[in-house]
Amino acid sequence: MLIIEIRLPPGEINSTIDFWNALGHIAPSIYAFLLSFAVILITWVNHHNSIKLVNKSSVAFIYANGFLLLTVVFFPFPTSLLGEHLFSDHASPAVILYVSTMALQAVGWILMSRASMKGNLAKSTKAAAQIRNNGKFGYFAFALYAVCAVVAIRFPLTIAVVTTLIWIFWLVWGISIKHEEMN
Repeated sequence: MLIIEIRLPPGEINSTIDFWNALGHIAPSIYAFLLSFAVILITWVNHHNSIKLVNKSSVAFIYANGFLLLTVVFFPFPTSLLGEHLFSDHASPAVILYVSTMALQAVGWILMSRASMKGNLAKSTKAAAQIRNNGKFGYFAFALYAVCAVVAIRFPLTIAVVTTLIWIFWLVWGISIKHEEMN
């Protein structure tokens, strides 16, 4: 699922300096790859923990889960565009597509939470409370990324930095929280 092609730019490399310069040209692609990996990892961890909160399924839950997974599979494409065009005149549409995809992923989380609650799929009342919190995070994330998409029209580099910091926060926060069994 993580397909972002990283290659040295075409041309001859005749010296160590040429090699370092070539690596410098692909730095945005390496950044995009690492960012895409981090986003998919965080999503996978959150998905894993969310699935542990339910003990049954429903048609709505399966489709909501499918939509969320669609955003994960799609994510490397806007991330590769971000890496390719971040320092070009085309940064704005690349960043807008990138944060819009994150907004759609938030919709996936919202739909999964709603389907879980509406179908009474939670394992326990404690799990139901966590599912409700996940839904609130989904709404917050959607609003945040929607605002970022609008701001990226004028300030794409700033929004690229902001979204990177947001994902670093989610990564650190996800590692630091204690994942308890929701019985």
